[in-house]
Amino acid sequence: MANLLVSLELEPLYLVYPKLNPKTLTRRRFTPPPNADEKSSLVVFLNPPPLRFSQHHNSVFFLTQTKNRRPYKSSFVLFPDSLQTHFIREGLGYGVVASTSSTSPKHTNRLAAEHSPYLLQHAHNPVDWYPWGEEAFEEARKRDVPIFLSIGYSTCHWCHVMEVESFESEEVAKLLNESFVSIKVDREERPDVDKVYMSFVQALYGGGGWPLSVFLSPDLKPLMGGTYFPPNDNYGRPGFKTLLKKVKDAWDTKRDVLLKSGTYAIEELSKALSATAGNDKLPDGLSRTAVTICAKQLSRSYDSKYGGFGSAPKFPRPVEIQLMLYHSKKLKEAGKTSEADEDQSMVLFSLQGMANGGMHDHVGGGFHRYSVDECWHVPHFEKMLYDQGQLANVYLDGFIITKDVMYSYVARDILDYLRRDMIAPEGGIYSAEDADSFEFEGAKRKKEGAFYIWTNDEIDEVLGENGDLFKEHYYVKKSGNCDLSSMSDPHNEFAGKNVLIERNEVSAMASKFSLSVEKYQEILGECRRKLFDVRLKRPKPHLDDKIIVSWNGLVISAFARASKILRDEPEGIKYCFPVVNSQPEEYMDVAEKAALFIRGNLYDEQSHRLQHSYRQGPSKAPAFLDDYAFLISGLLDLYENGGGIKWLKWAIELQETQDELYLDREGGAYFNTEGQDPSVLLRVKEDHDGAEPSGNSVSAINLVRLASIVAGEKASSYLTTAQRLLAVFELRLKELAVAVPLMCCAADMISVPSRKQVVFCRAQQHAFCSTLGL
Repeated sequence: MANLLVSLELEPLYLVYPKLNPKTLTRRRFTPPPNADEKSSLVVFLNPPPLRFSQHHNSVFFLTQTKNRRPYKSSFVLFPDSLQTHFIREGLGYGVVASTSSTSPKHTNRLAAEHSPYLLQHAHNPVDWYPWGEEAFEEARKRDVPIFLSIGYSTCHWCHVMEVESFESEEVAKLLNESFVSIKVDREERPDVDKVYMSFVQALYGGGGWPLSVFLSPDLKPLMGGTYFPPNDNYGRPGFKTLLKKVKDAWDTKRDVLLKSGTYAIEELSKALSATAGNDKLPDGLSRTAVTICAKQLSRSYDSKYGGFGSAPKFPRPVEIQLMLYHSKKLKEAGKTSEADEDQSMVLFSLQGMANGGMHDHVGGGFHRYSVDECWHVPHFEKMLYDQGQLANVYLDGFIITKDVMYSYVARDILDYLRRDMIAPEGGIYSAEDADSFEFEGAKRKKEGAFYIWTNDEIDEVLGENGDLFKEHYYVKKSGNCDLSSMSDPHNEFAGKNVLIERNEVSAMASKFSLSVEKYQEILGECRRKLFDVRLKRPKPHLDDKIIVSWNGLVISAFARASKILRDEPEGIKYCFPVVNSQPEEYMDVAEKAALFIRGNLYDEQSHRLQHSYRQGPSKAPAFLDDYAFLISGLLDLYENGGGIKWLKWAIELQETQDELYLDREGGAYFNTEGQDPSVLLRVKEDHDGAEPSGNSVSAINLVRLASIVAGEKASSYLTTAQRLLAVFELRLKELAVAVPLMCCAADMISVPSRKQVVFCRAQQHAFCSTLGL
């Protein structure tokens, strides 16, 4: 201990529970001893695994493991406000956190009392932020000023940019504080609020995104809006400061026009987004042709050079891949083999391109959000849970079709990344990792991709004699490799840096280096492991440790399916790092623990209702349609892949609650909210299958699946509800099928429902029906 102190040259010292068992951390709180020096303090934990403190707001530090950043439930250390985490050392079975003196934050606003990581990121802006709620609305009414609403999420790159450029600016803060009431919303906590104002901006300008920036009247009607605004005027476009002045002037001089416009916009959006069914079901022809219409529309946008549908920026959109695979299967059943193979080849080539590209984290596993270029190379570096779950599923589908272990490798790569970095000790699965991080300890500003990119010299230093092989395989260059497209790095931000991408066949590269394919892959795996270990020493991207029910549902599905599908891998197959060669049944364990976490922490056994998310306790917001629909889908996959009948029973309970809370029994389909919050001006029937599938599309498929499992009136009721749901979106399916690919699949499924055949002896049948309440 003395040697450690000398090497750190930090005094005074106090030691907190040196023999503490990590298992007890869930039951204790720690505070510095009364005589601790507030200006310089050192805390040492001598028990493995290594530990660190994560600062979530001014003076509360949450205790986490250094290796994987998984927080221990309800454990925290309170330090004086003057202390901030400064230094972290890992290894040798201890974790050290040294704190040095610093001044208290100059500004602290109401967001410091919130739980959302995104809101906490803005707690020390000079902007006088309010969270969404009556206090803010009342303040706007009292002062008779408009509201500035800023919506984003904690791992959003452009949200960070606008914060640095505008919300940390005293000049901008003065404009906002004097003339507006400013509200921050985490779109992941309040997707209902986000949906209202994103729909407004999309209708107004034809596009949207985050950060979402909208000006509202005190009664919450939208007046004008957009997304990211730079602080200053540029290229003939007004900057944020100019915009604030113009909005204030319009509010002072043209208020009636603005208010009428906002009221009209909400009325028109309400009509457009809450359609009703003209018939009890879709016309038979449309039910059977919607999939074909969508497949043809997607095929026209197919990129035959790089794969994927559409041009840069390129998003993975697993729902499109699912549609094409579904259409291919139907064509094969109809004997149209060549057309089926054409659809299938588009999908498989796209999956290969994504797996080879820089959008795939080759060193640590998992996928980044999207590629900024057409060749899947330079990504937008954030990692979102909803992408991981959906992509794992489509790679599992690729393996089912081809039996090619490349696809099962990528599915495992995603799931093993989640197991290592994204799962809470209690089993829930975290939301996201940030795109931005510090290049080194002590850096003043974060940079996008800093955690993931490499210089040529770094790779040489780490890999030694295998450096040349690795660099040729992953297209690493001294000058940097972000040169494959004019869109890869238009501002030269990654000069001299490399985003790993595979551009050559493994067999050809192995032959070039006179190695067997197996040996070549083994060397690559060992190189990735070494780089991974070095990367762990870099400042890590922010982890958004919210546990969202809907996204957990998507991932529960993938883990459950993997537990069965991967049993068909060749016997004795061994994969290289970052895949850890788990037995397939281990994935079922992860899926069940996530489901149990939700049931234990976010579900009321009496009311049968869910809460939307969890972070240091359940969120204030109730669940939304997506939470029920995605979780039901995951539970059905748990049941169908061997998890047990209890999951089917819970899925049926949740479906009943979903129908009670969200179903429009007169007009058909499901609203996205319960409709109980007067501050949410629109109750929407969502249909768009984009980065995430829509709750209505998933619900339609859930209802068809449930109808194939149960019998009698219950089965008929499920099918009737699904048919009316689809009838609501008849026009969409007919005129813009490409926007609703998963709903197209649901329309076809309902036209040719299949019933699973289950054989019971009399006693088993009675037990089965009793369990389900049938």
